[in-house]
Amino acid sequence: MKKPGINELSVLFFVPSPLGISPGQRFRFEQYLPEFEERGMRYCVRPFLSLRGRKCLYSEGNIFGKVSAILGGYWRRVKDMFIIHRYEYVYIHRWATTAGPPVFEWIIAKIFRKKIIYDFDDAIWLNESRYNKKFLSFKFLSKVGKICKWAHTVTVGNTYLHDFALKYNKNVIIIPTVVNTQTVHAESQDHDVIYPNVGWTGSFSTLQYLDIILPALQALQERIDFTFYVIADQDPRLALKKYVFIKWDSESEAKDLLKFHIGLMPLTDNEYSKGKCGFKAIQYMAMGMPAVVSPVGVNATIVEHGQNGFLCSSQQEWENYIELLLKDPSLRKKLGNAARKKIERNYSVIATKDFFFGLFAKAPKRLSSFTAIFLTILSQASIY
Repeated sequence: MKKPGINELSVLFFVPSPLGISPGQRFRFEQYLPEFEERGMRYCVRPFLSLRGRKCLYSEGNIFGKVSAILGGYWRRVKDMFIIHRYEYVYIHRWATTAGPPVFEWIIAKIFRKKIIYDFDDAIWLNESRYNKKFLSFKFLSKVGKICKWAHTVTVGNTYLHDFALKYNKNVIIIPTVVNTQTVHAESQDHDVIYPNVGWTGSFSTLQYLDIILPALQALQERIDFTFYVIADQDPRLALKKYVFIKWDSESEAKDLLKFHIGLMPLTDNEYSKGKCGFKAIQYMAMGMPAVVSPVGVNATIVEHGQNGFLCSSQQEWENYIELLLKDPSLRKKLGNAARKKIERNYSVIATKDFFFGLFAKAPKRLSSFTAIFLTILSQASIY
């Protein structure tokens, strides 16, 4: 890709992970990347972690490997400072560094005076994770508010995140997490089957929510013949009569989702869950299947009870509504069709791409001649 000149409209993405790995990145901005050049824009994506470093950081043990991954990320960010002058906008997803204070964000905003588009899709300022709790103390979660304050624009996935960001920045825009209904999530489920299946998709960090629905699934399998599917990066090994685990794979993700006809999204009702952007429900609904979800946060907005899915607050409700859908293919089809239409209308790439590209104005702010020349010389140095 051609290096953008100082006066070209261009965007530098600072993200935690390499492309194609993190669901947050993939469905918050990566889907829009192919259209950048069509719109006469240039971009460059700079991850903090390497693929190996990310795998090490989010696994148990290996303290030396974790430290090495973080230090490697910091070195990448130091090198990034020598190319940042080429870009007008710096789009930061979650934070510029996975650990540590917001040093680079401050440099970008105060020294380089770049326009920061700050994006997050979870309540990342809260210490709620059950994994790597010791590491959380090094993440400086309080930096989220500071980065919001320094940003030109803050983009978030729902109203709960919007209300938090609004305390620090008046320019906050809600852009939901979306799917591409024309390519990846283009196929719609066929509900004319004898034995429909139920399923859930997620990651190691959200496996805990399966505890909410496990009793209901166990009770249902005592009287109804169905298989429960889990698509994730780790197998929770659920105690069910009929259970299938599918290792998550970005290449087969959409195809694997079509193995079940009813999608579940249980959540605990707490502050962290209110920051969730309902992406599981969005995926299910995009593929023409009803979503059965906890009425927490944005879930109650995405899923309209009895119209395109069901909201459940108790074990009995989980049992009742899953059973109703298992036994009634016409209801699954009716709700699934309505679900698909809602996603196309409100939670798809085609419905939101103009809002996304509207974040970037067409009038670049010029650097001073001295600064531009100095940074151009540095950028040509072999140190990066």
